[in-house]
Amino acid sequence: MKQEGLRGLRQQRLKKLEELKKRGVDPYPARVKRTHTAAQVLALLEEWRKSRPPEGEKGPDESVALCGRIMSVRVMGKASFAHIADGTGRIQIYVTQDNLGEEGYRFFRKDLDIGDFIGVEGKPLFTQTGEPTVSVSWLTLLAKSLRPLPEKWHGLKDVETRYRQRYLDLIANEEVRGIFLARSRIISAMRRFLDERGFIEVETPILQPIYGGAAARPFETYHHALHRKLYLRIADELYLKRLIIGGFERVYEIGKDFRNEGLSTVHNPEFTQLEAYQAYADYEDMMRLAEETFAYAAQEVLRTTKITYQGNEIGLTPPWRRVTMRQAVLQETGIDIGEVGSFSALKEAIAEKGLEVTPKETWGKLVEELFKEYVEPTLIQPTFILDYPKEISPLAKEKPGEPRFVERFEFFIGGLECGNAFTELNGPLEQRERFAAEKRALESGEEVAHPMDEDFIQALEYGMPPTGGIGWGVDRMVMLFCDQSSIREVILFPQLREK
Repeated sequence: MKQEGLRGLRQQRLKKLEELKKRGVDPYPARVKRTHTAAQVLALLEEWRKSRPPEGEKGPDESVALCGRIMSVRVMGKASFAHIADGTGRIQIYVTQDNLGEEGYRFFRKDLDIGDFIGVEGKPLFTQTGEPTVSVSWLTLLAKSLRPLPEKWHGLKDVETRYRQRYLDLIANEEVRGIFLARSRIISAMRRFLDERGFIEVETPILQPIYGGAAARPFETYHHALHRKLYLRIADELYLKRLIIGGFERVYEIGKDFRNEGLSTVHNPEFTQLEAYQAYADYEDMMRLAEETFAYAAQEVLRTTKITYQGNEIGLTPPWRRVTMRQAVLQETGIDIGEVGSFSALKEAIAEKGLEVTPKETWGKLVEELFKEYVEPTLIQPTFILDYPKEISPLAKEKPGEPRFVERFEFFIGGLECGNAFTELNGPLEQRERFAAEKRALESGEEVAHPMDEDFIQALEYGMPPTGGIGWGVDRMVMLFCDQSSIREVILFPQLREK
């Protein structure tokens, strides 16, 4: 609808608002009586129908009071049908002059608009066509809507408006509300799974003096009272490990992390992540934790461990496929990264195969780029990719007998990188050396290397038991479960470019 038309409709509604006030009608009352939701009325009618009621009766002899937003109106002289929606669904209401009186029916016809919130009381019944309905005997205005709902008959389709004004998206598109209900249930299911296995949920700082736990560019801020620069966390890892050191043996956090990077269908600078750490465990234990949590959540929320994502049927039942990065790269490119162990040799092998890879400055990063380009898109069924180069994994423990690699995995579903896990490095002296190498990279111009964290090193010097740790993106998990190709579809208020 053009802006001129919208302004005209808004002016009409403002005029109605003023007229209501002059007549002593409060267009925004503070409270209302409600006995039933729309879903409860539908359930009540269904139970009544199952009870084999006497011939000729249309519904139970019971009055209900419910509230909702007017979504549609169909006028037929001195009677009208409308649909109202609340948080549980929609239901039809039947409004007549006989039941409300001439003044009450005129109020419904002339003073109310689609989008207004109303409260009604009446008898639930089935119409002659069998539609569940409430025959209204009393009606009141709860909140006057001053703007018309978007494209009321066809739903809201404009992506820009849907993301910038999510409240309109939720009003107009029932399937969108379903996505965010599913998101809430997925998070609840993960919490139940971890709580039942002895993990405790904790909260760690979002504002941090040193960012760490991942390779990412941080957001910076300034604390005026402390006169110091602080960072929004890029991961929860180093604080959760401090809790393992302090004696909590199983901890997790579901919270926001922030990475000052680009926007895409799979990246939002503010995202939700689950991180979990378990003492006396390794990355094998973390694999089991990941596959069991995903399968449990899918069964709880979707009632199945089989999902469809972008046309692919995917099975989440454990065990998932396990393959080393070396095997995966060899299979897809013909290059054995275990044999080409230097940067120059790997560059030469890539050129000989005629492969196109974004140039990188180290062997480990070139391996990672080769993997991302040629292997990652093939990983549709759940797959753990094991044993990453040490150069790109400063927080993971070295793989015994293979000094160029560490006990680290990432897991992939539907071609999406979903999570990352380590057998955690717990030797403070080696951790210092790894951080020192990262610091040198930062000083040489690398933007996403890990900074030195002396406080974390000091904590490690008090001793951290063998530990497995894992983190995965909740947003991408919801994308998979709800078959959404864009992360913006599963974040209520995604970050967007300026208009």
